[in-house]
Amino acid sequence: MPEFVYTARDPATGKKVDGTVIADSQSSVGKLVKEQGLALLEVKVKSDNDLLGFITNRVSAKDKVVFSRQLATLINAGLPLAQSLRSVTKQTKNKALQSVLTKVITDIEGGKAFSVALEAYPTIFDKVFVSLVAAGETSGTLDAALERIANQQEKDAELASKVRGAMIYPIIVMFVMIGVVTFMLVSVLPQVQELYNGLPGAELPLVTKVLLALSDFIIDYWWALLIIIGAFIFGGTRWARTGPGKEVIDRLKLTMWPISQLFRKMYMARFARTATTLVASGVPLIQVLDIVRRAINNVHIEREIAAATEKVKGGKSLAESLQGSANFDELVPNMIKIGEDSGALETMLDKTADYFEKEVDNQVKAISTIIEPVLMIVLGIVAITIVAAILIPIYGLVGQNVI
Repeated sequence: MPEFVYTARDPATGKKVDGTVIADSQSSVGKLVKEQGLALLEVKVKSDNDLLGFITNRVSAKDKVVFSRQLATLINAGLPLAQSLRSVTKQTKNKALQSVLTKVITDIEGGKAFSVALEAYPTIFDKVFVSLVAAGETSGTLDAALERIANQQEKDAELASKVRGAMIYPIIVMFVMIGVVTFMLVSVLPQVQELYNGLPGAELPLVTKVLLALSDFIIDYWWALLIIIGAFIFGGTRWARTGPGKEVIDRLKLTMWPISQLFRKMYMARFARTATTLVASGVPLIQVLDIVRRAINNVHIEREIAAATEKVKGGKSLAESLQGSANFDELVPNMIKIGEDSGALETMLDKTADYFEKEVDNQVKAISTIIEPVLMIVLGIVAITIVAAILIPIYGLVGQNVI
């Protein structure tokens, strides 16, 4: 159970009293404080201020999936919502989620709807989550809505994991290569220079001179290099979060070889999977498009969905509205058209999501096949350059009978 920090007043003395207590909700804290003869002034969940606490208290997709499934099971068994939430809160190991759920329980007991209470925590419960809960509450199928949420989150997390996996391998190889090259520059090459310094008339080849200059710079100004790299990473990260920066990054995701096809297919899978879940829950089409637009996380595709939404409002079908969109695969509007004509939009969207999720798998394998030989070529060029910078001077000395 979470730990609460409270401030109360002692009616007998008028003094303020601070304390901590472990309880299942803020209302329970109020009862405990009242039993002590104190008047509660303020209560809040005790938070961890240290960096480790911040990192470990993040709510992962897995935490939310487990929460959704457990809550769906309890509600399906006939338990009231508040009691179900208390039970799930006790079983939750993530302190941040525990804290939020405790506040949600208090809001529900105060008369708020579950979806409204969740809406106050957008960093944990996004628009898709809240909308599906609201649809479940309205239709009386909250347990089914929570199951759909868990399924959708699992699919989305699996998709994102595959894309990250495709990106991580080349990044690791590049870091290892940079580390090895740096070691050779600062440890091996300077010894070649020392050997030449004691030999009159000996001339180093150009490739060795260039690498030695780089070696000297790293040795003498490593601190400046670290500052430059740190500033570049910090500034680049901040810039990527701004409007112009996100525009450029999102455009590169859609156009840069070899990752463009991977990201395009991932966005199509995310669009279809999220839309499937929302349509199955009975969310109105205009609202579906608005929620999906926010879930895509690419400004260029978001604009195309926003434009399609306006066309749908004007009376066009969804398939017609998406037809001709530059960043949408032609299969998407075609499948949606079949679904709209047959009255099976949910089924067609589900099949579209399945298709593009398999395409993401194939694209990840294709990228791995392409990247491996490219990396090998790059590593070979770097290795040959360094070996040449070391061996050419030595062979030159042998040729001159110096050594």
